[in-house]
Amino acid sequence: MLGTFLIGLREGLEAALVVGILLAYVQRIGRPDVARRIWAGVALAVLASLVTGAVLTFGAYGLSFQAQEIIGGTLSLVAVGLVTWMVFWMLRTARGMRAELEGQLGAAIAGSGWGIVAVGFLSVGREGLETALFIWATTRSAGESPLVGLAAAVAGILLACALGWLIYRGMLRVNLARFFTWTGALLIVFAAGVVAYAIHDLQEAAVLPGPFAVAPEGAGAFVQSWYGEQAWAFRIPHVIAPDGLLGSLLKGTVGFTPEMTKLELLAYALYLIPTLLIFLSRALRPAPQRAPGAAPVPSPAPTS
Repeated sequence: MLGTFLIGLREGLEAALVVGILLAYVQRIGRPDVARRIWAGVALAVLASLVTGAVLTFGAYGLSFQAQEIIGGTLSLVAVGLVTWMVFWMLRTARGMRAELEGQLGAAIAGSGWGIVAVGFLSVGREGLETALFIWATTRSAGESPLVGLAAAVAGILLACALGWLIYRGMLRVNLARFFTWTGALLIVFAAGVVAYAIHDLQEAAVLPGPFAVAPEGAGAFVQSWYGEQAWAFRIPHVIAPDGLLGSLLKGTVGFTPEMTKLELLAYALYLIPTLLIFLSRALRPAPQRAPGAAPVPSPAPTS
């Protein structure tokens, strides 16, 4: 629930800020009539996100167990890729977001009415689709009911809408750079758990080596160590109950389960350690100093 709440809060606040920038711009240029078209685009984006979530949740019924695990593992890895791209994209483009959005909307106003709807749809739709996919993957990896994950995400989105409205009205000041930095770091940790769960799915489908597959004939000792009982890194359900409070908390946050394979741990570490270090090094990089009286020098945008 914490993972889905956080993704709802972060993505919801990003979408709320985007909508706030667009609405403030049309008010500033004296075109309040354009606001209705922006809201139409936002409504279409929300509808597309809900449809995506429904397809992901109910679309796998009727498939074989192996097909479900292959689809689930693959889409979980896609969700991790999108969320990773999102946190780095936000880190790179947050400073110029207002100018970029206002430029897009200005061009759309000069063109057809559908262009304005498209700006609202694309600006919010990206966050909505990422949210739907990652909520689905996080809920599966935590073993929660889809309704529980959806409820936590909706709670985060509602809080984000309230914060966005307060910021838009000037009633609340938030250090957005710090907010997106630390929520981005937490999402990377949650995403690492989704990576491990995706590997487990693909192992259960016998796509990857693991305890559910048989080693190839004639395989050496090293290859055999990744199959069968040797594939387990540890199995400690007698120490940490999988369905207990501690087990559920660890699984829903950092992705730890009492039974993990060596390949799961390897994938977890290979994703988490470099991704988190690179993200924090860029996010916490101090702004360049300039001499008194010198013209401002723009900070170089990090590349991903």
